[in-house]
Amino acid sequence: MTSSPNYPLITSITMVTAEKGGAAEFSDLHPDIIEDHILPRLDGPTLASTSCSSTTLHHLCSDNHLWSRICHSTWPSTATPRVSHVISTFPDSGHRTFFAQSFSLPLSDDKQIHDLESVDLKRVLHAININPYHLFCICTYDPSRKQWIQLSSSVYAREMNSVASSNIINCSSPPLELISAVDIHYKEKVVFSKVQETETTTSWFQCWPFRIDMIDPKDVILTTIKHPNDDDTCTDLIEDMTLSWILINPIGRRAINLSSFKPVSVQRHWLTGEVQVRFTSILTDDQKRGHVQCEIVVTCGGSEVGEMEVREVSLEVEDMDGTHLNGRESLVILQRALEGKRGNGANRAEIGRKRYKEFLEMRRERKERKLKREGALDILCVAFGIFIFVAFWCFLFCLGR
Repeated sequence: MTSSPNYPLITSITMVTAEKGGAAEFSDLHPDIIEDHILPRLDGPTLASTSCSSTTLHHLCSDNHLWSRICHSTWPSTATPRVSHVISTFPDSGHRTFFAQSFSLPLSDDKQIHDLESVDLKRVLHAININPYHLFCICTYDPSRKQWIQLSSSVYAREMNSVASSNIINCSSPPLELISAVDIHYKEKVVFSKVQETETTTSWFQCWPFRIDMIDPKDVILTTIKHPNDDDTCTDLIEDMTLSWILINPIGRRAINLSSFKPVSVQRHWLTGEVQVRFTSILTDDQKRGHVQCEIVVTCGGSEVGEMEVREVSLEVEDMDGTHLNGRESLVILQRALEGKRGNGANRAEIGRKRYKEFLEMRRERKERKLKREGALDILCVAFGIFIFVAFWCFLFCLGR
């Protein structure tokens, strides 16, 4: 049971106790009661918010076992031995840092996304969480008052702008290995959970189009979900299916969630009946290429008994022209995203769909501009050819005279 998102947390709660016969403060509770019976019932954002209430709660909420339980319940793939070991090497209690990085949303463009507050994870102060108004809450310790205080978004923005102006992010070298931790849920039940390691130093990875497949072509994952038989049932997947694709750099101890959490589109093939569910994450490349799309495709088909089976779960990176980037180019973009700024992950599904629509609109405008340039060039070439043709015959006419 999690705390309600409609009510802010308070630092003290008055209760009536049978032993004292009067009022008691929340701080009078034994730390074991808080740690064993209250904190384990909270989710990640609520636990981070609770840690800002007092020094004692901050100490209790920093327990790595609490954050380990939250990570495993949110993303079951993180419970595998390989991923658990990698998370344990993360700084600041491991799982808490991993949750902050995986729960946050990668920013594509600060000028384009106006409704988000960005944060450089390399310069985060002490704790990041989401308040009931879906803003960032940054907690820092005030030695003069001997208590934790919560900074407003405007104060935090000024602090981070001053840090950004005086410090430049030094991106490390591209990772030698990438770990993909993928979890698919349908109506809050786990449908698919798998971890896969990908080497990035081979010539095949560097030169061929970037693609990570979580399922072998000959394998299928059976589910108990009824296979959609029309467009109306396909739309139900948009609200009922969620996906998380956490990309981990084990050496750099960085993680990023490349999924939009909920699908941005669901399409059913009219002939084969296969359903393609798309999740995306829009990242910024450079001024020449603009934005790129990390596209996650889940292909589902129908079994003989009418239940849906997962046949493909893949990740690709393509630019605004629809060209799939190779491993070397994709690795640079992903490394920049791993080291880059993050935003509020509470409205990941809504923001992901908004970015996807903006990306499609920018792609359409880019294609129209390209067609106009090509059309103008064609007209220029035809006009130049006519000019040469007329000039040639005029020259022959002059020679004939």
